[in-house]
Amino acid sequence: MAEYLFEVCANSVESCLAAQAGGADRVELCAGIPEGGTTPSYGTVVAAREAMRRTRLHVIVRPRGGDFLYSPLEQRIMLEDIAQIRRLGADGVVVGCLTPDGDVDTALLKQLVEAAGPMSVTFHRAFDVCRDPVRALEELVSLGCSRILTSGQQPTAEKGIPLLRQLREQAAGRIILLAGCGVNENNIARIAAETGIREFHFSAREEVESGMKYRNEAVSMGGSVQIAEYSRPVTTAGRVARTIAALTGKGC
Repeated sequence: MAEYLFEVCANSVESCLAAQAGGADRVELCAGIPEGGTTPSYGTVVAAREAMRRTRLHVIVRPRGGDFLYSPLEQRIMLEDIAQIRRLGADGVVVGCLTPDGDVDTALLKQLVEAAGPMSVTFHRAFDVCRDPVRALEELVSLGCSRILTSGQQPTAEKGIPLLRQLREQAAGRIILLAGCGVNENNIARIAAETGIREFHFSAREEVESGMKYRNEAVSMGGSVQIAEYSRPVTTAGRVARTIAALTGKGC
């Protein structure tokens, strides 16, 4: 078993391929990164699965941005998405759901886990806004989740080191803690040393300039929300490799 496992949050098939080239063990494929990640399109999942032959593919199932309290219609959408993702041969899904009181929605999560079948199930950073992380961890263990993606209920995993360490000790090998949010080549070694966590989630993105020669800077596709129209963040193989090397000492 590898000493460490590295998961890259990929916002496109291009980023998936860069993650694989840089040495990632797994990708979490997402759309809607500015919203914290939403379910990618059918075509994106198909292309990612075909493109990645040696890297595990996990797909987020989140029907919208915002909170993690889902209506009956949204719950149906999530179950249908899981069925399609499973059929397309993904290795895992990434889900999360809460009650109005901030607890894990165990009734819905049970359905999502059952729908996933043999696929790995990661409970995403909905965990970081739940009311009681200690109780939530036990519920996720009992429901059969494979891992928890968490920043230790802080804006970044580096700031969440105290709770991450506590949760890893509580888990005692029953569920995997996956440290994520703000993990990079400058802090991954510290997070590993101070928490004992062995799986890490990061994006390793860099801005790529658009190839457009004609540009109408007066029009924004985001309306009042300012979005860079002529550049985009993409995972790069070099930055993935550097982040891994910062912890393992291998490669770059």
